[in-house]
Amino acid sequence: MDRRDFLKSGSLGFGGLMLSGTTLSALIQDAIAADAGSGAPWKFGIMADTQWSNKTDPNNPATCAINIIQTLNQQFIDHDVKFVVQVGDLVDSESWTCPSSFTSDPFGNAGKTARTLPYRAWAAQSLYDAGIGFFPLRGNHEASKTAAGEIPVLFPQTTGGGSNLGGASNVIASDKAGLLGLSYAIDVGNVRLVLLDQFVRRDGTGSSVNDAIVDQLSWIDSTLASRPADAHAFVLSHKNLIGQNHADCLFGSNATGNSTARNSFIASMQANKVGFCLGGHDHMHHRSIISSPDSSAKVEQIICASNSYKFYIPKSTPNDTTGKEKVIAQELFTIGYYIFTVDGPCLTVDYYSSSHGGDFGDLDLSLPPTSYTFYRRERFGYSLNGKSFTVANNESYSSVQDAFQGTTVRILDGINVDTASDSDYNGREEVKTVKTGWRAMPAGAASAVLKLWGLDNNLDLWNANLSGQLPNSDADYVTDTYVLSLSYDATLVRPTQLGTGFCLAARDAKGNWVNAVDLNEGGSKKFVLGRWKSGYALGTYGVDPSTRTVWAVLNRDGEFVARSI
Repeated sequence: MDRRDFLKSGSLGFGGLMLSGTTLSALIQDAIAADAGSGAPWKFGIMADTQWSNKTDPNNPATCAINIIQTLNQQFIDHDVKFVVQVGDLVDSESWTCPSSFTSDPFGNAGKTARTLPYRAWAAQSLYDAGIGFFPLRGNHEASKTAAGEIPVLFPQTTGGGSNLGGASNVIASDKAGLLGLSYAIDVGNVRLVLLDQFVRRDGTGSSVNDAIVDQLSWIDSTLASRPADAHAFVLSHKNLIGQNHADCLFGSNATGNSTARNSFIASMQANKVGFCLGGHDHMHHRSIISSPDSSAKVEQIICASNSYKFYIPKSTPNDTTGKEKVIAQELFTIGYYIFTVDGPCLTVDYYSSSHGGDFGDLDLSLPPTSYTFYRRERFGYSLNGKSFTVANNESYSSVQDAFQGTTVRILDGINVDTASDSDYNGREEVKTVKTGWRAMPAGAASAVLKLWGLDNNLDLWNANLSGQLPNSDADYVTDTYVLSLSYDATLVRPTQLGTGFCLAARDAKGNWVNAVDLNEGGSKKFVLGRWKSGYALGTYGVDPSTRTVWAVLNRDGEFVARSI
């Protein structure tokens, strides 16, 4: 439910009762928050750095990438998200001199020197008008004490104030007074996001970014641990655990500094089942698994794509000098954003990106692209009630096994096939992170519903020798060929059904259950009554009454159930 839906609802329409602005705003936020936790899938968005260097571009004033921001705002509106988080670097410089020719400057600053953060707040207005919240983090481009005081005023939602909370039912302040509105956590539905600031604070403390996060570790851990048991958790910061271009990171000037604090932080991420740590700073899309210095814990990291004039290249020698990073995916030189879809315990992330408007490769934009075409480049996810499996190149998927409410899933066969493109810019081989998740058995089915992520091909778009405006297509979501087996409750299946439509079913793009092999790319459909045998080709599927399982040879992941179709 957004503001428009709320106001259209019968008893609470404007004609139904008269309310003060404050009371109406509170009711709207309560309704949005209740809807976010109601069990219906809902979404939020993530964006990254929005610096702009051309100070004479009237469409991007105040060193802020207004054109890209407004484009992404419309994308978020079209996706019907509840709120958006930006992971820092809101502007390029904290102040600027507005050219005297900018007579249409929104703040009337033509010919004057002015602060720039108000322009970033102004650029969020279309989100607010659509009932969408916006929660910013600072980056190193607005790291001053002055900026620390501006953020809570320009964005009162960071302290729980105002009407632009995007359904947040709770805003948790840092235990450090100087971090009010800078480090904070928000609860929306069954999600808690913890946003971390590592820059100079309102009281002037925290002047060293090398240790400004260390005194926040206790608050971070307790804030994560105190959330409801059925709530997702994400941790967001500007700098990353291990960067690809920048050596400086969340814990200091390089990826090995403050090892004791890093151990504590990553241990907390694992113990508190944090879904992802997200950051910006590097202006590229990059996913990886980060292990603690003592190798006792790990967490998945997402470095978010550029929304700025610049696009970085990874350092020729990776910042991971101690083997603590396993790369999953990488895309360079694109403008991108992220849509998180929350569906109870299950969460899916869709990454969308567009060309920067020039020939593929590294460049600095002086003018924004004349147009944008966003493609869905990657889909991944996990579930609070599922498991995670890391599968290296040329390893078997047979380690993937899980169970839920009497239903068991196994991947019987299949290899993570190594290809020349399954590496990042530095030639590091990529791994796949296969995740399982579950929904209770629906009516008409004979098993719980399995959600399966992470089997599709690794995203790799980084070769600057490529030409044209890229990307130019969605990902194909074709996986390696594998054999999926799902158990069923035999008491719910009549013997006459076993050869007449009962099968491993998958949900298609329209939400309908179809035979899972019908969604394959290629292959020949063939039914077998009995066990799977090695050598069965793509498209073969069957029912094995002796083991009470349905199975199929597939090259798609997704959502599966045992049922008649």
